[in-house]
Amino acid sequence: MNRKRKQRLIIVLGVLAAVGLSTALITFALRENINLFFTPSEIAEGKAPIERRIRVGGLVVPGSVKRGDDLQVTFDLTDNAERITVRYAGILPDLFREGQGIIANGKLISGTLVEADEVLAKHDENYVPPEVQEALEKAGHPKKVPQ
Repeated sequence: MNRKRKQRLIIVLGVLAAVGLSTALITFALRENINLFFTPSEIAEGKAPIERRIRVGGLVVPGSVKRGDDLQVTFDLTDNAERITVRYAGILPDLFREGQGIIANGKLISGTLVEADEVLAKHDENYVPPEVQEALEKAGHPKKVPQ
């Protein structure tokens, strides 16, 4: 192998190694930041990974909101089939109400307890987050029609 060919081979191998390393690092970083969406039924069935970040969506169960002396709030979410409990420390959105659709981002602590670090409420009285609406339809509940 002549000198020029050897130099080209080293450069090509170096570029391939750099691309491979970059791809591996990007994949690892993205894997850590993916929040998978689950319904209360899927969590109750054990489909959601424990101690991993997830998103859970559903309707706030009327009468389930309990506020502590500090900013700690617990409430139940349902997809009209199963219930899970969400624990959140912080100020809830102004649009948060019982019976309304929300999405909580956080970690699944146990089989039915989610420790949320973010709670997102619906935008207006007719809005249901797309993931929640799809989950409700899969559970056999009809699509809500705005009035």
